[in-house]
Amino acid sequence: MIKPTNKSILVKGLSISTRQFNKDDFISLTDIARYKDNERTNYIIQNWMRRRSTIEFLGLWEIINNTDFKKIWFIISPQNPLKPSKTLLNEYQRLHLVRLSIEDDTNLKASDIEFELPKPSYTINTITYLKEKYPQHQFAIIMGSDSFQNIEKWKNYEQLIKKNEIIIYKRPGFEIIKYFYQNLVILKDAPLLEISATSIRNMVKQRKSIRYLVADKAREEIEKSGYFKKE
Repeated sequence: MIKPTNKSILVKGLSISTRQFNKDDFISLTDIARYKDNERTNYIIQNWMRRRSTIEFLGLWEIINNTDFKKIWFIISPQNPLKPSKTLLNEYQRLHLVRLSIEDDTNLKASDIEFELPKPSYTINTITYLKEKYPQHQFAIIMGSDSFQNIEKWKNYEQLIKKNEIIIYKRPGFEIIKYFYQNLVILKDAPLLEISATSIRNMVKQRKSIRYLVADKAREEIEKSGYFKKE
């Protein structure tokens, strides 16, 4: 019988316990929770297990697996050229919901930088502008595999992929089949979370609970403002 191998990794000065068994890697949730609040680790883990929040997961994934990854910026787009605007809240409402969702995590940031750029919003324009405005930062683009399947419809997509690191998070039902791009980072072993904005909007319209699918403060704002009940 193969014995498990114990070791630890150092993440921002905090020792995180890991264990490898039968080629599978396991990581200590308790140690990760200490990074957020050393006094309330049980409470934090209970929230993770109930909520399975995509935002929480992405933040932790990058912190644990890339110690040089400083912060995730959520870019709110006023007008996505591939989505009908009538299906979305306006950009200020969406910005407010994102800020409510991530306000307790200093590793996450909501950005309205596209509000001041020409519309519709093209990623190639935004990433170019970010690099010019913040030359002290190194940027990568995080997207789901559902978005990547449409990458050839994006403006100047070949230039976008050639000049930028693209991190792709797999979404259920959307396989990543174009591996020939050099700058792709595929999160192959990430848990598949069956949570999407469309399903959440549909649940609200059907008057179903979205508790644990979004942050509590965002849920309370959605319910108070009556978002998504009529589209």
